[in-house]
Amino acid sequence: MRDALWRMPAAAQAVAVRGAEISAAELVDSHLDRIAEVNPRVNAVTQLMAERAREAAAHVDRRRAAGETLGPLAGVPFTVKESTPVEGVPTTFGTARFRDLVAAADAPPVARLRAAGAIPIGHSNIPTLIMAGMHTRSELFGDTVNPWDSGRTPGGSSGGDAVAVATGMAALGLGNDSGGSVRIPAQFCGVAGLKPSTGRFPADHRVLGPVDPGPASQILVTDGPLARTVGDLRLAYETLAGTDPRDPRAVPVPAYGAPLPGPVKVAVVTDPGGHGVHPAIRAAVATAADALRDAGYDVREVPDVPRLEEALEAYGRIVVTEFAPTWPAVRGLLGDGGDRYIAMAMEQTPPADAAEFMTLMSTWMTVRRSWAEFLDTYPLLLGPVFTEPPVEPGIESRDRAGRDRVGSAMRLCSATSFVGVPAVAVPTGLADGLPCGVQIAGRAFREDLCLDAAQAIEDRLGVLTPVDPRAGGPAGAPPVR
Repeated sequence: MRDALWRMPAAAQAVAVRGAEISAAELVDSHLDRIAEVNPRVNAVTQLMAERAREAAAHVDRRRAAGETLGPLAGVPFTVKESTPVEGVPTTFGTARFRDLVAAADAPPVARLRAAGAIPIGHSNIPTLIMAGMHTRSELFGDTVNPWDSGRTPGGSSGGDAVAVATGMAALGLGNDSGGSVRIPAQFCGVAGLKPSTGRFPADHRVLGPVDPGPASQILVTDGPLARTVGDLRLAYETLAGTDPRDPRAVPVPAYGAPLPGPVKVAVVTDPGGHGVHPAIRAAVATAADALRDAGYDVREVPDVPRLEEALEAYGRIVVTEFAPTWPAVRGLLGDGGDRYIAMAMEQTPPADAAEFMTLMSTWMTVRRSWAEFLDTYPLLLGPVFTEPPVEPGIESRDRAGRDRVGSAMRLCSATSFVGVPAVAVPTGLADGLPCGVQIAGRAFREDLCLDAAQAIEDRLGVLTPVDPRAGGPAGAPPVR
């Protein structure tokens, strides 16, 4: 039975461990066997924590034998993005300069998953410093391969987690998202992903020492889980939500809000901003809309989302302004060619001066207010994650046209991150052999509504993974020049 354990959803794995149908040790070993089989082909797991995972599993089994109550994720293996600290393991950010940066403590979301019984089984690959582009390629670990097609990117920056979850190397992945970094790899790899509301999950995104990043990094970046099923995503959400003294931004809002009266209204925007959308993605949005109608939702096409262009312009300008003072130092950490993605942004978008920055902060609030009013009428929004199917690796770093193409395709992800509302990416099926998906965004702190709608879509359209990697180019292929 052990060989099949990695195929089980996370919820079923935990039930089996709590009920003594399987041991946590068997569950971990099953995943380690899967990693040994698959990871050489996809290069998603970077630092394997095999012995630590086995020790944690043995501890879970001893607790069960002693009659202790186990947590909701008892024994469930999960991966952790290379930028998120795991106690006693280097947090490398994918750069050689940080290969010995051993974490003194678990980051808050890692600690929460551990407290629920889950077991970190490995770090997962990212673009170098999370800044080298959308494609998951790091200076330290090389390229991660999309298991559906080695000629397409798995997305990023949480691409390693998406691939690990999609291929069954882990039941859950812990990524983060500041403009699509969970949702895009979820779409490209055929899994589900959650970007929570700003302030929903406690986090600690300091890189070196006690100094916190600036306001954009504090507000835009949210940790979020990836899973093969929406039910598993919900289980991770319930575990990660809450407060922590290490993060004063996290607010004590209940994980579930009051039921809404009548059929829940869903606004559908297939082509945000009218910049174009691939036919396969247009069809995915239509298919998801039909699934929600069938589930009893009040689904309505609307002209567009509020203030999209203002949101995108202000987002880019605020981030560049915050980042500009450190760019000369950071540029040297990005490795050969790793600076192109950010360098093009710095050339295209000049930093704001103090007066301009204050105006941008005002714009930020105006955009958030407009979205709050929009979501007061339509509690949910259905739209694309990325307006194209998975693209080839590294196009965003090749030239300005490639960067603009990718930036445009992820525009709804950028806007929803800027506004701070929750969104769930959920698969809708395959098109030409590649995964397609949509996202459901909602009112602030109503992740429960987003998850309910995503579950309705999954119930009608099915689950795509786990998947065996398709034959193709080798993992760790040379970077695109």
